[in-house]
Amino acid sequence: MSVRRIDQDHTRFRQIVRGKVKQDLKRFVSSGELIGKQGQKYVTIPLPQITLPKFRFGQNQKQGVGQGEGDEGQEAPGQEAAGQPGEEAGEHTIEVDVSLEDLAKILGEELELPNIEPKGRQNLRASAGRYTGISRNGPMSLRHFKRSFREALKRQIASGTYDPEHPVVVPIRDDLRFRSLQTREIPQASAAIVYMMDVSGSMGREQKEIVRIEAFWIDTWLRHQYENLQVHYIVHDAVAHEVDQHTFFHLRESGGTKISSAYELCLQLIRDKYPAHEWNVYPFHFSDGDNWSARDTEHCVSLLQDGVLPLCNQFCYGQVKSAYGSGQFKKDLDVAFKNEEKVVTTDIQDRDGILPSIKEFLGKGR
Repeated sequence: MSVRRIDQDHTRFRQIVRGKVKQDLKRFVSSGELIGKQGQKYVTIPLPQITLPKFRFGQNQKQGVGQGEGDEGQEAPGQEAAGQPGEEAGEHTIEVDVSLEDLAKILGEELELPNIEPKGRQNLRASAGRYTGISRNGPMSLRHFKRSFREALKRQIASGTYDPEHPVVVPIRDDLRFRSLQTREIPQASAAIVYMMDVSGSMGREQKEIVRIEAFWIDTWLRHQYENLQVHYIVHDAVAHEVDQHTFFHLRESGGTKISSAYELCLQLIRDKYPAHEWNVYPFHFSDGDNWSARDTEHCVSLLQDGVLPLCNQFCYGQVKSAYGSGQFKKDLDVAFKNEEKVVTTDIQDRDGILPSIKEFLGKGR
């Protein structure tokens, strides 16, 4: 009974935490504080201290309130003047672990995101199973006692060495049986994300932080939708390079912008590693919309139309507002792909624009 009571309290506590996270989701997203406290399956979230309501017995020796001398409105003895340092304890916070799975569900509920339906034959086979088989070989930690005893008993009876008056059964090496893993093939939907970011001189630290926060939440949602998720990072100014995650978010560059270099590298990566009939591919590009020439923009449109779009589920472009960017590239994409459902573009004015951008990117369930 006590275990059941503990389970009920724990479930109730998790529900309260979930409600707090959902209530303050916009604040958590805009601050980006969850990213630095991310583990493999959990994030640590700072919340005001939570206490479950309960009845408390006390000594009610007096009746009513406001007992003591003094008139209504009179300052109580020892009351601190306004602006004076106080003696009372401040509001404390606790850190609560929330699973990335729960975080994805909260994001989906808050933004009303539909579940993604994999297109085509994006099913890979993966081995999975349980220790339900029996083998003659294996480590002693997987020894099956009953099967080993039975084999030893059968051997002694067959050889005439078993004595019912003194039933001592001692297994030898040939009698030992071990639990073994029975594998089976299960379908496993797989996805690949290719993040591309402009790191030219017009993209400042704040713009990169916005991209970092949005990428974290996109990852969280897509990992909730797919068992196997591969992520690649491409940075570009006038030339594009594939980098690791840390470099992607912390690289400081300068110089001009040639967006087609990133699209060419992205297309090569998809063709080499992610065939369209097996993978759900999601390229995301973030820039301030400042490309070096109209001719390169035309080349970008051609690369998307003839190369990238036929191989991916959806192409997403997020334009981050910058004091130095022109913002022209999004306008050009909107004109070129006006009737193309696979192309989704958003304006991200500041951190408050992250959630609407995510909803626009993921709201179609592609």
